[in-house]
Amino acid sequence: MKKPYTLPLTEKRNRRTRNIDELSTLQIVDMINSEDMRVAPAVAKERKHIAAAIDLVVERFRKGGRMFYVGAGTSGRLGVLDASECPPTFGVSPRLVQGIIAGGHRALVRSVEGAEDHAEDGAAAIDSKNIKATDIVVGLAACGMTPYVHGALRRARRLGAGTVFVTCAPEAKKNIPADVIINPVVGPEVITGSTRMKAGTATKLVLNTITTSVMIKLGKVYGNLMVDLQAANEKLRDRSLRIVMEMTQLRRSQAKRLLARAAGRVKPAIVMHFRKVDLRGALKILDDCDQLLRKAIKE
Repeated sequence: MKKPYTLPLTEKRNRRTRNIDELSTLQIVDMINSEDMRVAPAVAKERKHIAAAIDLVVERFRKGGRMFYVGAGTSGRLGVLDASECPPTFGVSPRLVQGIIAGGHRALVRSVEGAEDHAEDGAAAIDSKNIKATDIVVGLAACGMTPYVHGALRRARRLGAGTVFVTCAPEAKKNIPADVIINPVVGPEVITGSTRMKAGTATKLVLNTITTSVMIKLGKVYGNLMVDLQAANEKLRDRSLRIVMEMTQLRRSQAKRLLARAAGRVKPAIVMHFRKVDLRGALKILDDCDQLLRKAIKE
């Protein structure tokens, strides 16, 4: 006997916004804002699962693994976005965190309808990345049912990779193949089924929390300063200089000379200052201290 179909929460109508088309512009803005206020508390309720995912990622990274986001539509774009922001923010290789989106690069700027419907394509995407047991795959699907994402997660599990799934549909949890499931329940959308709204915001918050926390635990941050940033433009060069000035209490001209001796790299520059060594010596100290700046300068 066929099981009755259960409509996911992300596809249900929101009773609070049924008359949104009759409201004034300001009332529409207020209504959307009031719905958005439900997102952060929903994410907060998943704090333990988010922490479990972070620890799983850190464990895999320390074994030389990589992380792959897999999603379709809005979820896929958010994964690619988060992955693309890790290298400039934390100075990591673009290979460490990667985004896979159904439909490929074209789907980043234009909807590719139907790309998410084939589980075998998700599995093939995983195969194309040569996934190993040290890697981790994070599935992203607001509705929790996207075949492309499920196909990718099932293949990743068979290969021994760690798996995490982020969804806003509580009904889907029992059918999700993942080690850790993160399920912020934000309720039906302002516009029925438009998961680029609350579900998208919740997903963005979760991904920000995961990668930021992972990088903190890997020593990419000192206090709340991004000491491993890549100074690829004028704004980031100025930020690098300000971080060195704040950490060392040097004047701007002195900090600029120190950064030049450190080939523009903030973390080694700080070690050079406190440990009175050259760049090669600073790099060795950092390696000996597992790249943890606090440990490197304390010792």
